Amino acid sequence: MTVGLQRPPVGAPAPPPARPPKGVRLSRLDQRWSPYLYIAPFFLLFGVFGLYPLGYTFWVSLHDWDLLGSDHPFVGMENYTKLMADADFWHAVVNTLGIFVISTVPQLLAALWLANLLNRQLRARTLFRMTVLVPNVTSTAAVAIVFGVLFGREFGMVNWLLDLVGVDPVGWKSDRFASWVAISAMVDWRWTGYNALIFLAAMQAIPRDLYESAAIDGANRVRQFWSITVPLLKPTIIFTVIISTIGGLQLFTEPRLFHSGTNPIRGGPMRESQTVTMYMFENAFAPHYNFGYGSAVAWLLFALIAVVAAINVLMLRRLAGGGGPKKVDGGGRKKEGGR
Repeated sequence: MTVGLQRPPVGAPAPPPARPPKGVRLSRLDQRWSPYLYIAPFFLLFGVFGLYPLGYTFWVSLHDWDLLGSDHPFVGMENYTKLMADADFWHAVVNTLGIFVISTVPQLLAALWLANLLNRQLRARTLFRMTVLVPNVTSTAAVAIVFGVLFGREFGMVNWLLDLVGVDPVGWKSDRFASWVAISAMVDWRWTGYNALIFLAAMQAIPRDLYESAAIDGANRVRQFWSITVPLLKPTIIFTVIISTIGGLQLFTEPRLFHSGTNPIRGGPMRESQTVTMYMFENAFAPHYNFGYGSAVAWLLFALIAVVAAINVLMLRRLAGGGGPKKVDGGGRKKEGGR
């Protein structure tokens, strides 16, 4: 007689599933919740020092907030309404965008070219890579003093060089566009090497097999650069554009020190190079002490940065197209996807 397993009677409830051991349960909880615990300190600090000040600044912008007074009446959107009709504010916006375009576009192109050079087999390659960071660690005040002397009207080296080719002296601190160029030169000198190292790190992650295949197909260095390097650098280029946009539109120290001694917070006697951050400082602190109006300027600067950064990313995505590497044969014909 064969003895089998006894089946439960029909209609009886199924037995409850066996609970996993305690160690297994703790392991599952660790795998599920530990990532959130690891990133929690960042978001906690960001909330305290980022989101809260941002929200409080918006609250202040809705008030007539005199730093020297004790009463701060609620005025709603009045500060923003005044700001939209403020000619000095729009003057600062044009200055900010002008300096941003003149400085950022050549800066990123020069950084890409410099990174491509440093990515080659050069002698003392490490020394050159370290040297490009020297401008970035130099004191901003020292850089402003040196460039202020270089762009001096009477005894500046730049005007001396222009005089050699028959060009009249330029008032770098009194002419609006000339001050943009001088400040942009200062910004480019400081940050080109920094962006070049970011591009260089991304270039070194590109597989060398792609370049070897392109060389076998007859592609020269220029074709390899535009068909392999640039498409694969698309995420890095977008990152540097966003970072440069944030830094360029928040420019403050360089133009203020460049005009030291001649209404520095106004960017010159006629606001030749006053940026939005300088205009915010002028209203929020000395000489006006109108913190509510300055907070409104800060929020509109935040909106300006978001809009310009979004436009830059959309333009880059359109220009980059697919973003994949393109194999080029000896005749210069492109083959998508490396096939």
